[in-house]
Amino acid sequence: MSIDGPRPQHAELGFYGLAGHTDSPRDLLDEVRTADDLGLGSVFLSERYSTKDAGVLTGAAAASSERIGVATAATNHNTRHVLVTATMAVTAHRMSHGRFALGLGRGFDVLFDLMNLPRITSAQMTDAVDLLRRLWRGESIIDHDGPAGRFPFLRLQIDADEDIPIVLVAIGDATLRLAGQIADGVVLHTFLTDDTVGRQVGVIRDAALRAGRDPGAIRIWSVLATVGDWVPEPDRTRRIVGRLAAYLQGYGDLLVRTNGWDRQRLAEFRADERVQAFRGAFDADATPDDIAHLSALLPAEWTSAAATGSATHCARRILDQFDAGVDSVILHGATPAEIAPLLPSWSTLAPQKCARAAANPGRLR
Repeated sequence: MSIDGPRPQHAELGFYGLAGHTDSPRDLLDEVRTADDLGLGSVFLSERYSTKDAGVLTGAAAASSERIGVATAATNHNTRHVLVTATMAVTAHRMSHGRFALGLGRGFDVLFDLMNLPRITSAQMTDAVDLLRRLWRGESIIDHDGPAGRFPFLRLQIDADEDIPIVLVAIGDATLRLAGQIADGVVLHTFLTDDTVGRQVGVIRDAALRAGRDPGAIRIWSVLATVGDWVPEPDRTRRIVGRLAAYLQGYGDLLVRTNGWDRQRLAEFRADERVQAFRGAFDADATPDDIAHLSALLPAEWTSAAATGSATHCARRILDQFDAGVDSVILHGATPAEIAPLLPSWSTLAPQKCARAAANPGRLR
């Protein structure tokens, strides 16, 4: 299915719709319309078990623009039956005239334990991706018994022949390698140093080469926390310090190990009395006094893995991501209206290759 209409001016840039927590999912409609007017390329939709169902948000985003690419980033293959996920993706693909990419991730083992769902493995993801692609090609699948489950019969109730990109959200080396082997696109994590971004790009492309794939055909998105100095305090610091602290709450060991940061500083963060007593997510529930305390607790090196300051400085930080080897950048923690002030500066710095970026976030060209 071809994509109708002109390509967005900044197809190389994306944003997260409804970044973080929200009580008003309808705000996504205005975000996507604003992003369309600004020429941003893609909206990425995370899923939370609150007011952020991936299927509903995907349909809303696809219907709110004729140009913007739409991707889940991410949902999990084990929270819906594979036929339901395949159906959701085909619906979004056709509704958007080919602008949709299905983004999958590993999720959180503790949450899956509480939900009585199997923990996700690489074998499961590989099997699930293969099943999805076969269903999208219109195949009938009979007596499948594999890592993703046992299915006596699977088939979409249409004559399908869909080419829907699959994007993996990855932070650990195992998932990065898997992405290189099976995915069309990859979304990296927020708060990675430039050196880490460059190393992870190398892991993905090396895995693709070893799998006999074209390593240059995989679209790699970095995720850059972007909060310019035009965002008022205390919200500006909350989006950087509060968000990083929330990540450290959830999977600090992985993030610190990935970046090669000082593990002793993570231990000190966890041992802090206020951190131990806090209930909830820092980026959503912390008071200004909590955020000030966290600012003094977290190393400046850690929070500097973001784009802050003037529009020019933010644009240069975006360029740093391209210099590290990625193909596109998701500007995280900012609404399209808050991204707008840096776009003139970015236009003067954007590499020539950005002009060729595809509208679908799971396609490179």
